[in-house]
Amino acid sequence: MTQKHILTDTLVGQLSYPADALLLRICAALALLGTVLLIGSNVVGSLLVERHDWVADTVSDLAAGRLEYIQDIGLYGYAAGLLALSLALSHVRMPSHRWTIAALGLGVVALLVTIIGARNEYGDGDSEGVEIHIYLVYALGVAFTVVFFAAAPGLTRLRAGLGTLSYGCGVLWTIGAPIFFLLPTAYDGLWERGLGLITCVWVVAVGWAVWRLARPAKDATIVREVVGPVRLREVPLR
Repeated sequence: MTQKHILTDTLVGQLSYPADALLLRICAALALLGTVLLIGSNVVGSLLVERHDWVADTVSDLAAGRLEYIQDIGLYGYAAGLLALSLALSHVRMPSHRWTIAALGLGVVALLVTIIGARNEYGDGDSEGVEIHIYLVYALGVAFTVVFFAAAPGLTRLRAGLGTLSYGCGVLWTIGAPIFFLLPTAYDGLWERGLGLITCVWVVAVGWAVWRLARPAKDATIVREVVGPVRLREVPLR
């Protein structure tokens, strides 16, 4: 005797319960909200912190001092959004190890952003303890590069043009991030905000794609358009 059997596990999720769609929507909403918090806190902090020059002074300068909590809220919110997006990508099955690397990489980025926000050792003149900020920044640069390029093939299947956007963000980030360390301090704040904007564009685009992927459907087939046609084969019935 034989029976129809799914050839691969890429359809895991296609017959999932509607709660899967709810999870994706929650994660997507958190990713979008985290981006809004990051940008909003930077704008508000730049306006409230005295003598802050958004062209010359970096985000790290905003995250230190009497009003440091304003920028910290944005950093922690963005980290939460990145972690939620990591969970969303891990929930959408893709037949590629690069997708797994991208999902895990987002988790690493979220951790790095959290530590950067928690370690107030920059911009405040404090020289006590071990200063690891610059190493965290280096790690953040590498992690975002990996995420942009590793996620691109899967994002192409998720939504048309999204993979190209991810590759574009990766190229801009790979070129722009090293230049930041070579710029004079009179302009590095503006350049850093430009780099941050690249990550925000990527998070918003991917978050919106995840939101649309989880749109309500009677049969809750949340990944049908990702995995493509069902492939079946005959296997012995045991």
